[in-house]
Amino acid sequence: MKPLAGLILALLLGGGVLQTHAAARSTSSNAIRDTGIQTAQTVSTVTGMAISPLLGVGAVGAWQWWHAPKEQRAGLHWFARPWFWIPALLLAGLVAAKDIVGTAAPTALKKPFDVAEAIENKVSGLVVAGAVIPFITTIFPESGDTATLAASGFAAIDLAGIGNALFVPFAVAAFAIVWLASHAINILILLSPFTTVDTALKTFRLAILGLVTGTSFANPYVGALISAVLFVIAFFIAGWSFRLLVFGNLYVWDFITIRRKRFRPFRDGNRMFTARKINKVPVRSYGWLTRDQDGKLRFQYRPWLILPQQNLELPEGTYCVGRGLFHPEVAREQGEDLESMFTLPPRYRTHEQEVSDVYGLAGVRDVGIRKCLRDILEVMGLGKRETVPAG
Repeated sequence: MKPLAGLILALLLGGGVLQTHAAARSTSSNAIRDTGIQTAQTVSTVTGMAISPLLGVGAVGAWQWWHAPKEQRAGLHWFARPWFWIPALLLAGLVAAKDIVGTAAPTALKKPFDVAEAIENKVSGLVVAGAVIPFITTIFPESGDTATLAASGFAAIDLAGIGNALFVPFAVAAFAIVWLASHAINILILLSPFTTVDTALKTFRLAILGLVTGTSFANPYVGALISAVLFVIAFFIAGWSFRLLVFGNLYVWDFITIRRKRFRPFRDGNRMFTARKINKVPVRSYGWLTRDQDGKLRFQYRPWLILPQQNLELPEGTYCVGRGLFHPEVAREQGEDLESMFTLPPRYRTHEQEVSDVYGLAGVRDVGIRKCLRDILEVMGLGKRETVPAG
């Protein structure tokens, strides 16, 4: 995948070279300079939209509408019409207000709004990638000589049109890679039980967006360089971001559909995610946990969901099911502590004992926030002490 990253980066940042060649037939040096600036600004715009699709497309639409002459506004693209960019910016503002107010809200009350934001980010990302990026990446200017030859009846090759057509797929690919990394922040917020961590993550994303936008206005080439650095970072964590995306999609689906009320664990094995790196299997790999005829626990998974199946035999030890506040887990006992091995989707919540029975594990134990709450109640004399099965 490294050659692919190099190719995408070269086309994004080296577009000015091809544009200079296309514009070499023009006698105006200002046109060449303006084309280079437009290329750099386009790179920053694509990166900014990938970081925050809804805010990005709303801001770009408002910018184009505001700077277009009144007689030309009727011909602007749909995202530059007030009926779209005004609601888009208002919705982005509501999300920001939710983040500010949410810092003082309990985690359990804030999670549904975080789920809604994660859904919005997916939908807006798909819309921007498919219906906005192709319109804002038309950066190769039409050659005046080509237009003149065509008007005179001669056959002419529209190099600008070819260049734009070739540039769009790579711009969409770059958008997708950066969006994956940015969307990972939404998933981390869903998983985080602390509002302070949520605030830190969103502040970090907003700071990156502000850096890209601010430098692009101050110096388009510096903005493009920063965008290139972000792309390289996003590329190298793409696998991690993709696994987090899969987990987030399943988490959101189970949450909004209340899947646990219509679900029962399977007797021959169940799908779950690795909670840590086990041998060479990356964290949050999605697969199928089974117990074979020899009594060994095995995990089967496909990298990137489509590559050849891999098999992992779990280390020996005493395993149990951890009952969490939002989702359960499969853990291995390490003395008095538990080492989390697998994370189960939220649909398994309230079915912990059934999962333990399916695999013949050492019972169910409270973990995470649920364990902390139980310990507090025990100290106050209001709770029942948890009994740990002898293993």
